[in-house]
Amino acid sequence: MNKLPLRKGIRLLLIIALFLGTTIITSLGATMNPASAQDSKPTIVLVHGAFAESSSWNGVLSELIPKGYPTVAVANPLRGVKSDADYVTSVLKGIEGPIVLVGHSYGGAVITNAVNDNENVKALVYVAGFAPDAGETAAELSGRYPGGTLGPTLAPPVELPDGGKDLYIQQDKFHAQFAADVPASDAQLMASTQRPITEAALNEASGAPAWQSIPSWFIYGDRDLNIPAAAQAFMAERASSKETIVVNGASHVVMVSHPDAVAEIIEHAAADN
Repeated sequence: MNKLPLRKGIRLLLIIALFLGTTIITSLGATMNPASAQDSKPTIVLVHGAFAESSSWNGVLSELIPKGYPTVAVANPLRGVKSDADYVTSVLKGIEGPIVLVGHSYGGAVITNAVNDNENVKALVYVAGFAPDAGETAAELSGRYPGGTLGPTLAPPVELPDGGKDLYIQQDKFHAQFAADVPASDAQLMASTQRPITEAALNEASGAPAWQSIPSWFIYGDRDLNIPAAAQAFMAERASSKETIVVNGASHVVMVSHPDAVAEIIEHAAADN
C-alpha cells in the first residue's frame, strides 16, 4: 500500500493545527492585554502620596475595574519631586493610548511634574492633592492657610545614610490626623503600613506645572488636616479646574473613605477626553 498520501495528509493536519493554535494564542493574548481589550477607555494611572501606598487606591480600583478601565496604581518612591516624577514619566511611556493621571496628596505634586510633553496624558485629577506652581513646595503650600496640623503628629525623623531624613506619622496620631473618617481598625492598618517620605521631598521646589496646559479636576474633603481645604480651593481655582468636588466631613484620605465619589470624578475626566 502506498503510504505517501497518508503522510501528506498528516502533515497537512499538523500545519492546520499549528495555524489554529497560533490564532488561538494570539486571540488570548489580545484578551489578556487590558489596553488592547479596552481601546475605547483611557488608562487610569494613580499615584499615591506620602504616608500611604498603592493599596490606598483599592476602593477606587474596585469601582473602575468592573467598568472596563485599564488601571495602573504606581508605587511612588517618595524620595523627591523630580526623581519621583521621572519615575512616573517612565511608567507613562510604556502605556499606549490616552491616559488620565491621578495624584493624591504629595502625589499631586508628582503628577504636576511627570507629564513632560507626553501627549497621551489627557487629564489630571487631584485627589486631596497638591497642584503647585513653578517654585512652590508642598510644605509651603500646606502652611499657607490655617488648619493644617501635620507637623506635631510626625514621629522623630529616621536618619538616612545620605544625610537625609525619612518622615512618618506617629501611629497613635495617624487616625485623627490622616484618616479620621475611616474605621479605627482600617486606620491602624494604614498607620502600620505607611510609607515614609523624605523631608527634602516636601521642601523641593516644583517645576513648570502640567495643569497650565492639561485640563484638571479636583476633589477633597472639608476636614482635611494635612492640606487645608482653603489651600486646595486656591489651587483648584488657580488651575481653572473643570470640576471641583468638596466632600463634607471627609479626611485627607477621601479616596479611602469615599471611593465612589473619587471614582466618579475620574470617570468625568475620562469622559471629557
